[in-house]
Amino acid sequence: MRQIYKKYVATVALIWAACFLLCFFIYMLVIAPQKQESFQIEKELDEAKQTYYAIVKAAQKETSVRLSKEIENLRNRLEEFVIDFDDLANLTFDMSKIAAEKKITSFSSKSKDSSGVSSIPNCDNICEHNIKVGFTAGFNQFASFLNALERNRPVLFVDEFTIKRSKMCESGHQVNMSLSICVRK
Repeated sequence: MRQIYKKYVATVALIWAACFLLCFFIYMLVIAPQKQESFQIEKELDEAKQTYYAIVKAAQKETSVRLSKEIENLRNRLEEFVIDFDDLANLTFDMSKIAAEKKITSFSSKSKDSSGVSSIPNCDNICEHNIKVGFTAGFNQFASFLNALERNRPVLFVDEFTIKRSKMCESGHQVNMSLSICVRK
């Protein structure tokens, strides 16, 4: 009798193991990918809901007014960093005026490029204008002039500068600067 029970238990265990393995493979081949797909679909649904709520919110009048004010503020802020091409001539006069206020002598400026402006990679609306400036000044005058240039509107970027010390203590030192400014196309 024990032999029959052992055979019966072994057969049942073998059938259960085979069913378990079959269910495991079905789960791995069918149900697990469906769960992963379900998570992906839920994620896309959440993104679509967020987009929908953003559109509904944007359609509201106060949101539209707020966004208009924000765009206007950003445009005003852009004016601090960008100059129109027509105003480039005035920029040279402004720099000369600042140099005169700081009592800088032998001030000269010229465009680095013969074309006037050079393009900026991956930028469609703004280009760059490079200016070389040379003058004679003391260290304090130079620092004051540099500070005034960097506080100027539109902003002038100082790419590099060199100062050659004067052999005579009384006279100023020779300064050469390379400046950049953003120009609206």
